[in-house]
Amino acid sequence: MSHWQIVLLNVAAMFLVILAGWLARKRKALSAETTATLSRFVVDITFPALGFLQMLKSVDIPALRENWFTPLLGVAILLVGQLVGLSTAGFFCRKAQRATFIFLIVINNWVYLPLPIAQGLYGDDGVRVILFSNIGVQLFLWTVGVWTLRGGKPDRNTLLDLLKNPGLLGILAGIFAACVFPSLHLLAGSAANAPAGHSTLAIKAVLQALDFIGGLTIPLSLIVTGAQLGGLELSKRTEWRPLTGVLLGRLFLTPLLVVLLVQLAQAGGITIPEIPRMLGYIVALMPVALSCSIFTERFGGDTALAARGIFYSTLLSIVTVPVAFFFIQKLGW
Repeated sequence: MSHWQIVLLNVAAMFLVILAGWLARKRKALSAETTATLSRFVVDITFPALGFLQMLKSVDIPALRENWFTPLLGVAILLVGQLVGLSTAGFFCRKAQRATFIFLIVINNWVYLPLPIAQGLYGDDGVRVILFSNIGVQLFLWTVGVWTLRGGKPDRNTLLDLLKNPGLLGILAGIFAACVFPSLHLLAGSAANAPAGHSTLAIKAVLQALDFIGGLTIPLSLIVTGAQLGGLELSKRTEWRPLTGVLLGRLFLTPLLVVLLVQLAQAGGITIPEIPRMLGYIVALMPVALSCSIFTERFGGDTALAARGIFYSTLLSIVTVPVAFFFIQKLGW
């Protein structure tokens, strides 16, 4: 099975799970309160467990040396989106919508949707790259991203939120533990590799529990995605011009510019390894992040435009992601 077929298979499977969450919300099997609780559970519990254990399994000093640039790659993708948003906002939206318009193009679904695709394509190595890039993306989101939404006003509280982010803390803790206690790398592997001993068995039990909890991240996040989409309030009066600009910028212009810049870099002698390069393309192709609606409500913005941008970009990405990846692979990029 070729890479684009794996992407197609994963996107189709993800769509069906998202659809299950959407139907559950529409049929009131999942309420707004339950959806919010599940979302908080994923963000605060399962994702940090996944990040910690994946770092413990796959990170060591050589891996850090090899992948040091991956967080910068995540930031670079967002910067491309920032450039696209800034250059197109004047044409597609009113001045009052400008900050939200740019924010929606910049902040895509960089973790929960790419994770199953990365796992299907490259296994643990793919998951590690996505989680590494998450470090840079989180730093960008809570600084440049929020400041963009607030009209360029820095906020000390947003930096405190960044420092308390459970997912980021889980990843950093996993990297620290893997480097300082390298023996834990063996314990995080299969049970057959674990040496005997009561203390070893206790640590192994904890790591196994984290594995179980972290394994819930992908299915739960997709169900929550569907439930959140099912709960979005889409205005009957749709302003198609700014929405069209968001969809073009997020799903077409940003990925295209990312691909072209990568090709220029490679032509100039800068070699980007296959896994981060291909997963960088996948991340660039992702729709508007679901969290954008929360950010527009918290920091000010056009929440109606955010809701429509999230809904329609997620719906369209079911087609655009596998089709774009097919042509990327076909052209050997």
